[in-house]
Amino acid sequence: MLRAGIVGLPNVGKSTLFNAVTRTRKAQAANYPFCTIDPNTGIVTVPDERLQKLSDLSKSQKLVPAVFEFVDIAGLVKGASEGEGLGNQFLTHIREVDAIIQVVRCFEDDDIHHVSGTVDPVRDIEVITTELVLADLGAIQKRREKNQKGARSGDKVAKAELDLMTKLEPHLDSGKPALMLELSPDEKALMKSFFLLTSKPTLFACNVAEGELANPDVNKHVQAVRAYVKTHLATEAVVISAQIESDLVDLSEPEQKEYLESLGVKESGVGALIRAAYHLLGLRTYFTTGEKETRAWTIHIGDKAPAAAGVIHSDFERGFIAAECTAYEELIKLGSFAKAREAGRLRIEGKEYVVQDGDVLEFRFNV
Repeated sequence: MLRAGIVGLPNVGKSTLFNAVTRTRKAQAANYPFCTIDPNTGIVTVPDERLQKLSDLSKSQKLVPAVFEFVDIAGLVKGASEGEGLGNQFLTHIREVDAIIQVVRCFEDDDIHHVSGTVDPVRDIEVITTELVLADLGAIQKRREKNQKGARSGDKVAKAELDLMTKLEPHLDSGKPALMLELSPDEKALMKSFFLLTSKPTLFACNVAEGELANPDVNKHVQAVRAYVKTHLATEAVVISAQIESDLVDLSEPEQKEYLESLGVKESGVGALIRAAYHLLGLRTYFTTGEKETRAWTIHIGDKAPAAAGVIHSDFERGFIAAECTAYEELIKLGSFAKAREAGRLRIEGKEYVVQDGDVLEFRFNV
């Protein structure tokens, strides 16, 4: 299962957000630095309204959503790359996740201490980016020393790694994440073996005050973060209110809806965050549906039909024959599989078919 790590400076709302996303109280949230030391983990379901509509169409007895894992990691401080604060633990835990969700504080509150004394989310982003870049530079320098001997003796892999490091070092030295360096497909594949912190896809979560969630675009901090991450990091920012999400944890679904409506908000910010993180990880969803259950299955972008079948069971992939396929939108529009078949919208796809997000599939296999 893929994992997304929630990171940020101390006291920006990471643990509160983790509790909200995972609908638990596992993470300690307090108004002082490093109240999270060991990472908390939780399984997160991916909100997807398509699941219920398919279930209604099939009159399913059970719904099974897509899931992935969130990890709440200790707060980072300036100097973490040299071991300051919980730096070594922080960096180790970050290496173990597949993507990063960086929470940045975009609310003013004199009662909640900020480690830098003032609220400036762009500065906070730069602090964390710098620490991760410095850690990556250190890792590359150590790797270079090990590879030089192999390259001199004719080791082709060592030579290729050294060539890649020659590109990476000046790029990182300029303060830019490894993910933003233009590389060939082969170089990108090789860089994965470096396990660089800044090669991980990153999403930013702007944590705003309760009264600002309905209209976050007027928040100057949110504006600054969105502009900065788009131009400097080629990624996006979503807006959440960790306090609102925390308040929702103990409410029933009808109570949650009523509460959000009272704030002028249609949807929980956490739902948007989870979906954005899911897509950031390069994940997509296909469905199987019937009277027994309707289930969302997780695949990677570009997965072909046999690999998608293998998510259900390895035998499905090993004995794959074909997949009966229709698009979710067409199936819902036509109202039934029978009508989809009559309209010629049920297709038989073979081994080379690249499964699309929202495909509704039934596999034929023989083992």
